[in-house]
Amino acid sequence: MAKFKTTGEKSTHDSLEPMRTSFVEGKVIFAEGDLGLAMYVIEKGEVEIRKRLGNEDRILAKLGKGDFFGEMCMLEDDVPRSATAIALSEVEAVSIDRSAFTFILKHNPEITIRIMRKLVRRLRQTTQLFEEAVGHEIDLAAPDVTEEPKASPDPTARLVEVTSGLVFPLAQEGETSVGRIDPVTGIHPDVDLTPVDGKRSISRRHARIKREEDGSFVVVEDVGTMNGTFVSGVRLSAGKPHPLTAGDTVIFGTIQCRFEVDPSGG
Repeated sequence: MAKFKTTGEKSTHDSLEPMRTSFVEGKVIFAEGDLGLAMYVIEKGEVEIRKRLGNEDRILAKLGKGDFFGEMCMLEDDVPRSATAIALSEVEAVSIDRSAFTFILKHNPEITIRIMRKLVRRLRQTTQLFEEAVGHEIDLAAPDVTEEPKASPDPTARLVEVTSGLVFPLAQEGETSVGRIDPVTGIHPDVDLTPVDGKRSISRRHARIKREEDGSFVVVEDVGTMNGTFVSGVRLSAGKPHPLTAGDTVIFGTIQCRFEVDPSGG
């Protein structure tokens, strides 16, 4: 198998400048079975993750700008790559070795949370394969590793993206998550602002809108959100609920929305 040496292998990290590298279209960034020395964050282009199953390669994911891959080697010593990464187009990426990875985990909680979610998803998939092999269900110690079923959309409450006019209904009860689809973890927010977030200013799990028992609404910015949440010009503090009223302007990253709710549910 072809080996690929990254710039991360030579880093002593006397400075915290990112180490950027590029790959031409069709380049094998790393192959299944290689020893992993770095993970990558994509700045430009697309990467396909493949795994050999029997006599064929199965596509596990297609990743783009802002996504990361190869992180397993950051968490385990001397463990070979479990899949192959191939550049689908010209790719520019940041290469991160273990010393840089440790620094990021301490200073960027969103990355830490995303990696944890990805590992939970991988555990769930492995459990499913094992159950298929043994022919019966396995009682997991943590029964809440699966995503909760999505609530029905509420026809009376919505976010409206100001520029495009796109309407995003809120959940009929409980919480509505707001963010972008995460191909790394496979998590889909209730309100997916990917179509209007060309600059990728919104975090994967950016905020939550909660319907209170009295019918009122609050918005809560998730811990680790990078570019902030604003309600009528007021910057939210992560984890602290902020009341929402009909007509409020809510800005997630750079995406401006209007909160609308029909009076008396009518």
